[in-house]
Order: sequence, then structure tokens, then C-alpha cells
Amino acid sequence: MLLRTVLLLTLMAQVLMLENGLLRTPPMGWLAWERFRCNIDCDEDPNNCISEKLFMEMADRLAQDGWRDLGYVYLNIDDCWIGGRDVQGFLVPDSKRFPHGIDFLADYAHSLGLKLGIYADIGNLTCMGYPGTTLDKIEQDAQTFADWEVDMLKLDGCFSTSQERAEGYPKMAAALNATGRPIAFSCSWPAYEGGLPPRVDYELLTNTCNFWRNYDDIQDSWKSVLSILDWFVSHQNILQPVAGPGHWNDPDMLLIGNFGLSFEQAQAQMALWTILAAPLFMSNDLRTISPQNMDILQNPLMIKINQDPLGIQGRRIVKEKSDIEVYKRPLSRQATALVFFSRRTDMPYHYHSSLSRFNYSGSRLYEVQNVFTGETISGLQNNTNFTVIINPSGVVMWYLYPTKNLEISKLMSQE
Repeated sequence: MLLRTVLLLTLMAQVLMLENGLLRTPPMGWLAWERFRCNIDCDEDPNNCISEKLFMEMADRLAQDGWRDLGYVYLNIDDCWIGGRDVQGFLVPDSKRFPHGIDFLADYAHSLGLKLGIYADIGNLTCMGYPGTTLDKIEQDAQTFADWEVDMLKLDGCFSTSQERAEGYPKMAAALNATGRPIAFSCSWPAYEGGLPPRVDYELLTNTCNFWRNYDDIQDSWKSVLSILDWFVSHQNILQPVAGPGHWNDPDMLLIGNFGLSFEQAQAQMALWTILAAPLFMSNDLRTISPQNMDILQNPLMIKINQDPLGIQGRRIVKEKSDIEVYKRPLSRQATALVFFSRRTDMPYHYHSSLSRFNYSGSRLYEVQNVFTGETISGLQNNTNFTVIINPSGVVMWYLYPTKNLEISKLMSQE
């Protein structure tokens, strides 16, 4: 009897595991929430309300302005799209704001080489009070999303209990798998449980969700960015090991192009999110974004680092009394990324250091590329003294790669 019970539990665990093979690198795209919230007044504000029109216009921008070709392929609807449930209990979009339906929007995104994401909530209601996906509706809603040819589901956790979340998130993962359509699964589960063990089982999460929100919602302010960064750094020993291909920690959306960040702070968020191997979901207005902010978000080397196939999340390795911090992320082909981050608010700071401080090998010669300026430094050894000038609340970001093994070079020169 005991053996039968163990076998049954093992089979159940296998059924509940996420087996979609998706998001081997952090997802990239655009998400409506932070910038457009729950603006449903299309009479007063037709260009900025949550509607078919808004998402089609953002899709056009993603396709035509270079975003898609750099990897920003997800076009994600958030809360406030739902019109209710029909007589058979199926979710339907608001008929005024989405007159052609979500399947039409998915077709439009796909025709442009994009993917469509949608939003639901495991509770009785969504966070903004629309019909939720209760436990008895999970299979029905999963099949509805698959029938609409949706490519990602964000499942929120408002108006739900811990028990409902513990049952509902794995159940939704299984239901999405059962549809036969590859649908990436974004979970808000840990954010509702405090983000940390023992209330959060990260091993279970990695087998349930493709990525997950660990902490508070981001707001359009530098204070909000810092609060999220501080929480991630404080708990990096727990969070860093659980991230990897197919399962990512999510510090929330990129604010770049909105109202709350300076130029230096925008660069800093992009660099720090990249070091954290974070999903890169912009929440801004792509119709009016400035060329300066586009340059930050479309930096090819930055995106290469974020999308590194090893999928190792970086971490803070140095915290100086001068309010300078250093973050390091291992990359494929023995490369690494370093971010020198200033929390100072007075003036540009001259930071003096060497690679030996950051545990680089003394047997190698390195080349460095400044991710934002493109400047290259060649012949850097671990004991070479260097200085970087970091603006207040700004960053300097380096991409480092070994160019020569000094020990082998010495041996060859002696032959």
C-alpha cells in the first residue's frame, strides 16, 4: 500500500510539472500595466485606454521600430481586459474595447512575428475587480487561452488564499500543458507569500512556472527600483541559485521611457536587471519614447548579456563604504559582465580597483568593452589598476572576455 501511494504521488508530481520547454533565456517584450494601468475610459482617453487599439499600435511599434528583431517579441495584456463570463462560463473580453476578440489580437500579433500574452487571476476576482479564474475554472480558462492562440499567461493572486494558490498554480501549469499549445507561464505566487522559504518552495516553483514575481509591484520612481534591488540583493543567496533556463526570478517591469527615472537611473535599471538575468518587459509608450531611451533599451550588447544561454543570475560581490557597489554575472565562453553602481547623490565618483578584487584569474589577459559607450580596453590583467567614473545613481557596465592564457603564453615563449 505504501509503495502504491509513493508511486501515485510521483505520477501526480510529474503531471503537475511544467514541461513546455519555453523561455530558455529571459523573456523580452512589452507589458501594459505600469504605464497604462486600468485606464478603461476610451471615451475620454481613446489613445491610452486598455483596448484593442492600444495593443495593435504597440504591436506595430514593436515590429517596425526594431524591438522585435532584438528579441522584444511578447505583447502582453494585463488586467482590465475581461468583459465577464458568458452563459456557459467562458471568459469574454470587453466587447466595446476589444470588439474583435482576443483571438483577433493574437492573429494580428502573430502576423507581425510577435507573441501575445494575457492576464488572469487565481482568486475570485482580478486585482482590479474583474472575474477571476477560480479553481473550478482553471481547465476551462486554460483551454480558452489556447483556443485564442495566446502565447503567455500571467496568473495573478489577488483575492485568493494561500491554499487556493498552492493548489491553483500547479493545477494551471498542468492545464496549460494539457492544451497542447506552448504557453509560457508567469506566476505571481511567491510575491503573495512573502517571497522567501519556508512559505515559498522554489524547487516547486521551478517545476511549475517559467518565471515568477518575487516581490512588490514596481512603481515609476527611483525609490521603487532601489527597494526591489535591495530586496533581491538581501536575499541573493536564496534567489540566485534557483534562476536558470526556463525558470527566472522577475523583479518586475522596466520603467525606461516613462516619467520617474533620470537618464542615469534608466541606464542603471537596464544594467542591473540584465545582471539579474531578469525578464525584460518594457512598460512605456513606444509611440512617443525618446531616441535616448530607445538606445538604452535597444543596446545590442546589453541584450546579448541578458540573453546569455548559460542563464546564470548575477549577484552583488562588493559593497564599498563610498556607496559604490559591484555586481558580477558569469556568461558563456568564459566571459563575464560587471556593473559598477553608484548610490551617491553628490557628484561623479572616481572608483579605483583591479580585477583581482573581483576574483578574476591571474593567469589570463582580458579585453573589456564598455556596454554603453562601446569603448574597449585591451590587455587588462587581474593586477592592473583601473579607474571608472560613475555618475550619481548611475552605472558603468563592462563586458569582459579572456583573450589570452598568460601561463600558456609564457611556456610557449620559453620553448
